[in-house]
Amino acid sequence: MSPDTTVLAVAGSLRDESYTRIACGLALEAAASAGAETELIDLREYDLPVFDADNDDAGDAPRLRGRLRSADAVVLGSPMYHGSYSAPLKNAIDYSGFDEFENTTVGLLGVSGGSFPITTLEHLRSVCRALDAWVIPHQAAVPNASAKFADGELTDETIADRVSALGRRAVQYANIEPDPASFESGENVGAQD
Repeated sequence: MSPDTTVLAVAGSLRDESYTRIACGLALEAAASAGAETELIDLREYDLPVFDADNDDAGDAPRLRGRLRSADAVVLGSPMYHGSYSAPLKNAIDYSGFDEFENTTVGLLGVSGGSFPITTLEHLRSVCRALDAWVIPHQAAVPNASAKFADGELTDETIADRVSALGRRAVQYANIEPDPASFESGENVGAQD
């Protein structure tokens, strides 16, 4: 790891008391302890209208893309919404593309009010593969979130260890040489129709 490794986390929740944002913060604390510079991308602080391919520089899209391009590794955190990931995170990713994610190490974090957010993580993994990101095999999930947090902290030690491990892995693999392009990325033509 280089002393100037940068790890960003994108919190895909707009809720004020977001468990996803808290968990992203924990992953970033672990990344900082492993020697990385860290930053939380709080989507509440970005003006990102619903993505329109005819206006892909709308609002704060250029600022978001610039921040993502500056990262050696990105942690994508999302609450589980209807078996998938959140609209704010989808919108942020839609404003981004290969320039922001290709050959970038990405860690995945899913948070659910109910059962294990496996489809959230699977959907994010598929999108990242289509963008030729290198997705860390280790992923972190926080099921039954309301029972796992208290006073703004993740209190379940086992899950907190997994979230922290995700932050450490983001640093460990930040500069990995990824495999050749995925089949999915060859089929992904973006919004060029």
